Amino acid sequence: MRLFRSGARRRTAVRAGLLGTALALALAGAAQLASAPPAQAASLVEVTGFGTNPGGLRMYQFVPDRLAASPGIVVVVHYCTGSAQAMFSGQQFDELASQLGYIVIYPSTNRPGSCFDVSSTAAMTRDGGSDPQSIVQMVRHVQQRYTTDTSRVFITGTSSGAMTTQLVLAEYPDVFAAGSAFAGVPATCFSTGGAKPGTTAQAGWNSDCAQGRRILTAQQWGDLARATYPGYSGKRPRVQLWHGSNDETLNAQNHTEAVKQWTNVMGISATPASTETIGNRTRARYGGTGTQAPLEANLLQGVSHNLPVDAAAAIAFFGLDQANPTSTPTPSATPTPTPTPTPSVSPTPSVSPTPSASPTATATPTPTPSPTPTSVTPGACSVAYAVNQWNTGFTANVTITNTSSSATSGWTLTWAFPSGQQVTQAWSSTVAQSGAQVTATNAPWNGTIPAGGSVQIGFNGSHSGTNTAPSTFTLNGATCSNG
Repeated sequence: MRLFRSGARRRTAVRAGLLGTALALALAGAAQLASAPPAQAASLVEVTGFGTNPGGLRMYQFVPDRLAASPGIVVVVHYCTGSAQAMFSGQQFDELASQLGYIVIYPSTNRPGSCFDVSSTAAMTRDGGSDPQSIVQMVRHVQQRYTTDTSRVFITGTSSGAMTTQLVLAEYPDVFAAGSAFAGVPATCFSTGGAKPGTTAQAGWNSDCAQGRRILTAQQWGDLARATYPGYSGKRPRVQLWHGSNDETLNAQNHTEAVKQWTNVMGISATPASTETIGNRTRARYGGTGTQAPLEANLLQGVSHNLPVDAAAAIAFFGLDQANPTSTPTPSATPTPTPTPTPSVSPTPSVSPTPSASPTATATPTPTPSPTPTSVTPGACSVAYAVNQWNTGFTANVTITNTSSSATSGWTLTWAFPSGQQVTQAWSSTVAQSGAQVTATNAPWNGTIPAGGSVQIGFNGSHSGTNTAPSTFTLNGATCSNG
């Protein structure tokens, strides 16, 4: 279930994430260590020793340079064949964290196929000894080291990560306040009764669930969710669901079944309190109206498993979009970070078809106008182009440096792909492509590049087997040197 979207249309316009920052990869952010050196740019950092880790997962975290006074925590769970690095690079949860001041945890699997365990007997029970328990240990590890708001812990994920999201919400309703699941299945739907995979086997696959053949009553689904934490009678997390009507990997019937389950678990009416159509999306809210209704179900007509991931909408559902970052608090103990390795991509998904990341969020706040581009002196810019690639796709990171003596206000970067590549997703800029020609325009928040300063943008793309790098980049009409 790798995030991948076809670039079949001749002209593709990809809208960037809302908010972001040029994140330099450093060994550890200054906010991360109790005896920290002078401030460094926040980065993705691996943390070890976070618990007994019965699932054998790896833990990564992103702590922004400026945390809210009592920050929330968002757990972002990847898809099959994915990784923490892929979610960090390909979705905007870290960029929003830099602006809103919350901490992001990225669990990463360490087994063939890279799917999370949502099928074994161990995974079906709270503290049963598999991936859900490992994820909660990561949360508690962060809570022990930072003064966080324990009432604002959230989880989101895509595909395998969305399945994990719903299962974890059922098992740990006292830990998580809400979750947002992009193309998942109801909690326990994927159960196979098998042994946990650990780090040596693939996670189990339930074809009946995947193909939408597990159809139960709301009461039956609710009972299955409640059975993961017997005896619990406290408050239940709010749930946001996203699914494509043409999902070929996890049939859209799972969306219907999940609505049954969560309305029953929450004890709310199965009749929507409000329903509206937004483009190709039908949004139904249950148990209340407004951005933070108890249950929100979004069905995207004509969309496959290649589902758009609207990070901004998830963060708004969590209620984290109104945070006001202040100076970073000092953690109470020093975690054990290790440098983040170069993101790698599995070339051959081994469990399921390959989904794609979404190029366009479906609901975003109105951006502020971009400044009018200023001219750039020829040769007064440089561009560094770095790629990680696999058999038919790649991720590119582009660093634009203003080498002139004056600031650039508003910028447009253009280049031509020599091998028929297609951009499928972009962040930190607005990208449009027509044939081989690509144009990237600054986002509202990074339009000014100071003298000697840099901005970093990125995108995912597809290729047919040859992925030759562009030879020339032009910034506001001026040719840049290769950095």
